[in-house]
Amino acid sequence: MFDKKKLALAVSSVTALLLSSTAAFAEEAMGVGGSNAFDVQAAAAIGAGLAIALAALGGALGQGKAAAAALEGISRNPGAAPRIQTPMILGLALIESLVLFAFAVSFLLYSKIP
Repeated sequence: MFDKKKLALAVSSVTALLLSSTAAFAEEAMGVGGSNAFDVQAAAAIGAGLAIALAALGGALGQGKAAAAALEGISRNPGAAPRIQTPMILGLALIESLVLFAFAVSFLLYSKIP
């Protein structure tokens, strides 16, 4: 049912996620050695970077898969090219709009950094 490699990857990912949050609980109380405004700025910068990186990655994968499927359909049935090409271009435009939306969100996060 489950592939052992996929299961091992999922378990290691969850473990890494759970272990990375323990550093936040190890901090002392505010005022003694707790977080400050620089932590918020660093988190906003990291969030902005991750937002645009993941958006570009997801958009590129989605556009590649959509174009590959459309080209395969056109190569199997060349007569259906106009009926395949129009929805493909619409889908690519929607994927690109989501990437641009993530780009705008990353700029909003970046603008929170003084």
